Amino acid sequence: MRPRYLLAAFVAGLALSALSIRAEAAVFDPETATLSNGMEVVVVSKRSAPVITHMVWYKVGAMDEPQGKSGLAHFLEHLMFKGTENIPSGQFSEIVAKNGGQDNAFTSSDYTAYYQAIAADRLELVMKLESDRMRNLKLDPEEIETERQVILEERRSRTENRPGARLAEQADAAFYLNHPYGRPIIGWAHEIRGLTPQDIIDFYDRWYAPNNAVLVVVGDVAMADVLPLAEKYYGSLPVRDVPKPIDWREPPHQAEGTVVLRDRDVTQPSWSKRYLAPSYLYGATEHAYPLQVLVEVLSGGTTSRLYSSLVVEDKVAASAGAWYSADSRGPSTLGFYVSPAPGKTLDEASAAMEATVSDIIRDGVTEDEVQRAIIRLTDAAELAKDSFQGIARTLGAAVTIGRTAEDVEAWPERIAAVTVDQVNQAMRFVLQEKGALVSKLLPANAPTQEAQANGKGKS
Repeated sequence: MRPRYLLAAFVAGLALSALSIRAEAAVFDPETATLSNGMEVVVVSKRSAPVITHMVWYKVGAMDEPQGKSGLAHFLEHLMFKGTENIPSGQFSEIVAKNGGQDNAFTSSDYTAYYQAIAADRLELVMKLESDRMRNLKLDPEEIETERQVILEERRSRTENRPGARLAEQADAAFYLNHPYGRPIIGWAHEIRGLTPQDIIDFYDRWYAPNNAVLVVVGDVAMADVLPLAEKYYGSLPVRDVPKPIDWREPPHQAEGTVVLRDRDVTQPSWSKRYLAPSYLYGATEHAYPLQVLVEVLSGGTTSRLYSSLVVEDKVAASAGAWYSADSRGPSTLGFYVSPAPGKTLDEASAAMEATVSDIIRDGVTEDEVQRAIIRLTDAAELAKDSFQGIARTLGAAVTIGRTAEDVEAWPERIAAVTVDQVNQAMRFVLQEKGALVSKLLPANAPTQEAQANGKGKS
């Protein structure tokens, strides 16, 4: 047995050596600045191709909507592609396309972002377009009604017609006791129908301002190229009085819950269990980095704890894993999911998951598992350097929620410093039985637990 221990120690030593090398290297080497009106600017120079990704992030998302007006942030995102005082309706994307670019946008609970991928020599063009709609949007009542139907159809196709999406929406609403993360980003259908043109105008005027925005440019440029243009187009926009976001707090979760959705379109049942968890900015933030390492140990590929145990060895599951993200203004969740293998029931698969997680909580993860997880995570950070849009999204999301570009650059070093004791402490801090929510997705004809107990399940 001794040679095996020596080999393990040697491998661990190599791992630590590799991590120390990676920790010294910067991730994206961003340059940062602030315009005269308070708009933040982040630039990453990547000379591998003569193109750029240009993104504008607003520090407002679905969590900032007034009560009873869910979907407002997403509705405005759609309308931002309509006309301004200077650009006719529908021409924004057409102009970008005619110049060889692509554009789109997205809304989350925490922020809203708009981006263009285009040739580097078109930077001034997209700045001119984007800065124009930051303050000069024209909201035509007829176009609002047309877009309302588009959004309702989007909700039907992406949520209402997909059992898994419906269950996720119901689970979010059941999980959060007070925080607006329980509201769907796209909005509840009845509230989308009730949003008025004035609601949208007020939301736009309240939040869309240069001092509530972040500009990120990645590609064949440097800050020296970007800053003069940014001052010309964005810096000339007036500062607005932006309200301070509500500091939403989630009360302690004390009761367990279960959400079950049955649907005839379900062919593969699934089970998940989620726990309230801290993020980079909320709660016991010292656990954020260890939790990222924990989830990599549990769910990072086919050799991870959950997959190797439940799918490969026991063959009770077709899929199994865990999730966690620290990038949020509010609380996060840590959860587990499993689907049964052919010939196995969901109860068998979920029981095996529960038993496996209980064993891990009791015994803890190992030093070797933690070091291997750190290597995989830092390797992924290296690969992320090749994606212009990935870089822009990573930095933009961080700065917009209140972190810094320096936090992003320090991520490999902070991950590399995580210890096995910190991982086990974070795991045991979060994975307490009280307050967890179980979600089950079942076929419409799946027997209830009561029917199974009485021997009335389908044979």
